Amino acid sequence: MSLRAFDALLPVARLFWQARGRLLLAGAGLAALTVLFGMALLGLSGWFISATAIAGLSAATALAFDVFMPSAGIRLFTLGRTAARYGERLATHDATLAVLAALRVRLFIGWAQPQAARELALRPARLLFRLTGDIDALDSLYLRVLVPLLSAFAATLAAALTLGLINVGLGLAVLLLMSLVTLIVLRSTWRGALRPAQARARATETLRAQAADLVAGQTELLMAGRLPAQCERLRQTDARLARCDDRLNALDNRAAVAFGLLSTVLLALTVLVSGWLVSTRVIEVPVAVLAVLVALTMTEPLAALRRGALELGRTTLAARRVGPVLATDLPAPMPAEPLAADQPVRVQQVHVRHPGAAQDCLHGIDLQLKAGERVALVGSSGAGKSSLMALLTGELPARLGRVQMGSPYGWLTQRTELFQDSVRDNLLLACPHAGDDQLRQALTHAGLADTLRAWPVGLDTRLGEGGLGVSGGQARRLALARLLLREAPVWLLDEPSEGLDADTAADVLRQLDRLGQGRTWLLATHLRREAALADRLVMLHGGRVIAAWPRGSAGYDAALAGLRPD
Repeated sequence: MSLRAFDALLPVARLFWQARGRLLLAGAGLAALTVLFGMALLGLSGWFISATAIAGLSAATALAFDVFMPSAGIRLFTLGRTAARYGERLATHDATLAVLAALRVRLFIGWAQPQAARELALRPARLLFRLTGDIDALDSLYLRVLVPLLSAFAATLAAALTLGLINVGLGLAVLLLMSLVTLIVLRSTWRGALRPAQARARATETLRAQAADLVAGQTELLMAGRLPAQCERLRQTDARLARCDDRLNALDNRAAVAFGLLSTVLLALTVLVSGWLVSTRVIEVPVAVLAVLVALTMTEPLAALRRGALELGRTTLAARRVGPVLATDLPAPMPAEPLAADQPVRVQQVHVRHPGAAQDCLHGIDLQLKAGERVALVGSSGAGKSSLMALLTGELPARLGRVQMGSPYGWLTQRTELFQDSVRDNLLLACPHAGDDQLRQALTHAGLADTLRAWPVGLDTRLGEGGLGVSGGQARRLALARLLLREAPVWLLDEPSEGLDADTAADVLRQLDRLGQGRTWLLATHLRREAALADRLVMLHGGRVIAAWPRGSAGYDAALAGLRPD
């Protein structure tokens, strides 16, 4: 295995150890113990049967033969193997599933950083595959590589020691032959499977994305005449996936043949040496039977290890893709600087630049909001309204200057994000511990009381993907209900009525006006109906604050009249 692969796998293995190290080690130990008990059970059973047969040839030896101790040993190894197998499955799978669940949470938290929402919107299929397929691939590192490797090591050592007690040369030969051939076969299998396994992982990801695009966009594809082309792309990807499977199956068969030959050679060598030792009266026939059966069972862990070598390419690729996010310690949040109770938001001489941009998008922004004040950011598209909102929510970091948020905030974005889940679970995103009465009250305040009564199963009503099943106005009101469940003293509102018809928009704004009494608002808008709710208008142009007018001033009225009408 190359050092590059170790570089990718070691941080992931370290995370496994940190999460459930002792339980994972116990599971691997129980797996090795299971193999040893199996070898001991078969070897002792063979010795006992053959020794009993020989002892029964005469009455004297039959009476003198002790059947109780071997029988007790067989029972011990039988029960021990069953208990060890159960404990191994319980420990390894429970620990692995717990670690993978923790890694998914850690990966999701790693993505919940500035610009994460934008990345998710641009590449949802890829990030979803990282969260599912790539994380699932990491279990092979433990279940199909480390555990079988320890079991194979224990079996080889135990067999070599047992055979070495019978004949030193036989024990050394078995140890060297088993170790050398296993190393060569596994290395050859891993190196040969590296590219097709990684290509298969990429093809699987592509196939899922293309299938999702086909299902979700079949109407648009049909109208554009691209449905046959998309189906053909799907077929080509599936064919590429099948070719990767064929290459991996060929490698698997080749490794199986190699290990089969190894088992045959070891067995033949043990039979020949044991037969020679019996003929020279060095050992008895029961000991020879024990040696043969031990040699027969020592290659049992190699089947799982062979499968692990095939999967190691996919595991390595997954570790390279998600390992850096998993291994990175998230920066601790900077302690918030105290603000006066009457000034919950303060921005001082802030300069902001988008990642990869050559110039700042915000220049020397100064903005203070008083408690209970409603401020509307107005200006043409590209003036910097959305960038300023992203700055306050942490989506964009300040390059220079200082941003202070002295109170928790609720954010109503322009786009309503609803998930394929129940209405209740969509609302609980804002307040996980809210009861049904609290959820119904929020829906009522948001203007959805009649709609809630019309739904046959109420809060258990299922929404389709992206909120399918509710209208645009209902989706906006669900977003408003989530905002109310946050119970935050500061509201950040990004064009809350954009895209709604006039009646729905007027109703949503009335609800905001009524329920937002006493709260501090920062509203980004280019619509007159929204800006009219503000106590102060702040004009942005070219990323700079160029003017600010309080309600009742001539500038306020002129700026309001210049905005886009409803």
